[in-house]
Amino acid sequence: MGKPSLQMGVDIGGTFTDVVIEVGPKQFSSKVLTTYSAPEDAIIQGMQEVCDQAGIAISDITQIIHGTTLATNALIERRGARTALITTQGFRDVIEMRTESRFEQYDLNLILPEPLLPRQHRYVVRERISAAGEVLIALDRDDVERLIDEICVAGFDSIAVGLIHSYLNGAHEQMVREVIGARMPAAMVSLSCEVSPQMREYERFNTVVANAYIKPLMKSYLGRLEGRLAQAGAKCPIFLMHSGGGIISLESAAEFPVRLVESGPAGGAVFAAHIAARYGLDKVLSFDMGGTTAKICLIKNQSPRTSRVFEVARAYRFRKGSGMPISIPVIDMVEIGAGGGSLAHVDTMRQIRVGPQSAGSEPGPACYGRGGQRPAVTDADLVLGKLDADNFAGGTIRLDAGCAVAALENALGDKLAMNAQEAAFGLAEVVDENMANAARVHAVENGEDLGEYTMIAFGGAAPLHAARLCEKLGVGRFLVPPGAGVGSAIGFLRAPFSFEANRSIYMRLSDFDAGAARHLMTELQGEATRFVRSCDAQADIVAHFKVYMRYTGQGWEIPVTLSEEQAKAPDAAIFHQLFETDYRALFGRVVSGMDVEITVWAVNATTLVPPVDRIALARPGVDVTSDQSRPVFDAALGQVVVSGISKRRALNTGNTVRGPAVITEDETTIILPTSCRAICQSDGCIDVQITKARP
Repeated sequence: MGKPSLQMGVDIGGTFTDVVIEVGPKQFSSKVLTTYSAPEDAIIQGMQEVCDQAGIAISDITQIIHGTTLATNALIERRGARTALITTQGFRDVIEMRTESRFEQYDLNLILPEPLLPRQHRYVVRERISAAGEVLIALDRDDVERLIDEICVAGFDSIAVGLIHSYLNGAHEQMVREVIGARMPAAMVSLSCEVSPQMREYERFNTVVANAYIKPLMKSYLGRLEGRLAQAGAKCPIFLMHSGGGIISLESAAEFPVRLVESGPAGGAVFAAHIAARYGLDKVLSFDMGGTTAKICLIKNQSPRTSRVFEVARAYRFRKGSGMPISIPVIDMVEIGAGGGSLAHVDTMRQIRVGPQSAGSEPGPACYGRGGQRPAVTDADLVLGKLDADNFAGGTIRLDAGCAVAALENALGDKLAMNAQEAAFGLAEVVDENMANAARVHAVENGEDLGEYTMIAFGGAAPLHAARLCEKLGVGRFLVPPGAGVGSAIGFLRAPFSFEANRSIYMRLSDFDAGAARHLMTELQGEATRFVRSCDAQADIVAHFKVYMRYTGQGWEIPVTLSEEQAKAPDAAIFHQLFETDYRALFGRVVSGMDVEITVWAVNATTLVPPVDRIALARPGVDVTSDQSRPVFDAALGQVVVSGISKRRALNTGNTVRGPAVITEDETTIILPTSCRAICQSDGCIDVQITKARP
């Protein structure tokens, strides 16, 4: 695919909206506060700022790639459309019963999260499709018409249809859509056989409900955005980043908005994978810390790990199982409420807790001086000397240290007999330990040793905390790439057009049907390719094939990658061999004598990404000294140290900065504790080594 001459990436976060534009080899970027009531306002402001920096007109932009947290926030805050669910008789309460598992086994007072839809918004029809896709009870059209008339009177804006086993036979769901179209033409409809054609009814029903719940909101927003951009002079194509790390058309995004749930963080993972390829790193820990959340992702062999299910809005200490499962292709990451705007309080056990609530951009942390009263991570960073009050966000926001001190003392210090600096230290250590613990758990779940990894830190707040996180995790090196403060938006510009089509078709290897398998893979490849062609009709497209397999009787499956030849000429013996190789790598052994089954088949069609040029590492050169300094609290030493200040744009290849030091730029700040030494690489990346172990 020929790269357009002027691409713009836009990432709407919970606190800031980041805009990046590439003009040849040069990048221009802007961070503006997110405007919640009309998110497109911040985009227009940021777009104008970067165009002014680049000396171009808005009409010169040839392509806009957008990622947003709006879909996620709508689900978390429960502010979607008035939605109804139509399901099979007997399955009305599936989304409330969940899987009946307990995410906190020993909590006798455990309260499960409420489903998106209350029971009175869930309706049933008499029908039944078998687990083999056969019609056991035919759906009566007259019954459907009577039900839709009832739903019409109730005044729903959006309708989700999730019938049992519809992933095998969607005829009944399609009939329901026909009746809705005839009797409620203004209502939006989502079918589970299209949104998530996979087994496990709880995850599938929940996903189609989520899609229907946010569809009117996202469709309205995307329509307004397209109009506002056109009015501003940007009449170019607009694409959306999806959760799986690729780009889809505006029309596809409006139809399947649930695929945008992790679009911003997915861009960050793509950005980190691009940096990993440039540096030839096969084991990377991606650390993206913004204003509202921190995201941690493992990247192996320069590709982010992917998953079929992602949990939104974990309600119980970010415990797995306490959230809303969304069954879509997604980059596998752990996300916690640990951003610059995450708020702190003292709990009943007199312990400091941070997040998941965030100050966002309205009013923002207390130091923004916009009315915030509770202390946020940014307030602690300011009091600890990590931030310059006069040069935050390139000087566009002046921070008020007095407000930060007052908030820390009122919420934490007075309750724990601490001064403002001690309270800030406690807050920072808690949030850093929360992130470190999340990274440890994620690594253990994936069988990885973080001591072998290199961290790539980006997002406005990550370079402030990366060194301390590395000290806690035993990671000996981290990179802060150019444009780290707007990393996700840059990642959008590196992503391919892609779409994954998947389907649940149960097949045991003992009853393997090679012809059916071959036909299914061809059909899925055609479906995925059509989505990509809707974005770029001329591009070269490649397909990646995957099946999800398990031993018969197991409750979960593992992904097994196939070559194109293996997918087009499927063979049970080869599938079995591939499965056992991957199973042994994950669990250390295989189970002899047990049959193996395939539950999900997937094909991802993607455009080709230009190869990344490897960088030659610079040797440590001249030590940079500075006549400017400020006191910064070194958490590992437990004391304030005088830290030299260097401007990032003044560093040349090979320049070395030894901690304690601060490296400043408009969109973020890199903190180097005493344990660190940083080298400026030829591409402007700050390459930091942890030279001494710290507690």
